[in-house]
Amino acid sequence: MTQPTTEVAFTPSVKAEQERRGSRRAYAKLEAKGGWAGTVTAELAAVIAEVRSFYLATVNADGQPYIQHRGGPPGFLCVLDHRTLGFADFSGNRQYITTGNLADNPRAFIFLMDYVNRRRVKIWGRARVVADDPHLVARLMPEGYKARPEQAILFAIAAWDVNCQQHIPHLLPAESVAAVIDTLRGQVRELEDQIAKLKARRD
Repeated sequence: MTQPTTEVAFTPSVKAEQERRGSRRAYAKLEAKGGWAGTVTAELAAVIAEVRSFYLATVNADGQPYIQHRGGPPGFLCVLDHRTLGFADFSGNRQYITTGNLADNPRAFIFLMDYVNRRRVKIWGRARVVADDPHLVARLMPEGYKARPEQAILFAIAAWDVNCQQHIPHLLPAESVAAVIDTLRGQVRELEDQIAKLKARRD
């Protein structure tokens, strides 16, 4: 029998804690149905298409976790097929912790936080660095984006889940807010001009 996708996260210790705290029965029902989604759905693809930032977690050979931020224009995280994500790995501080960790342990985790729509997506899987495929890097590189790609990282999805909105602040991108403010300022100027003209006629 195929194991439910939730096995990637629900270890015996996690299940024991769920049992102790009263949530095991609900998650056992989820497991009986196969667990979380394991492939890219239209819902997940739509979220990924708008992503401008995410966090990539890896673990080194000693079990020490590490989280690295990745950012870029919408679409820089690409859906390559129903089980594979990919992105161009831009040059940065040259610590190469993620690259080194993946050389020892391919297990990885992507955390997507969508502050605009107040949702978070957790994606478990395995990642690998592709350093010798310029065509793949070119395919993943966002058009016109001013960054230097060093390599590509491919992420094979094992499971993914969407969390509730609880405790997620509603934040908007600064440029989106600035655009609205500019529009409102323009409308205010128009109204001020109309008021000035009305006052001039009255005088």
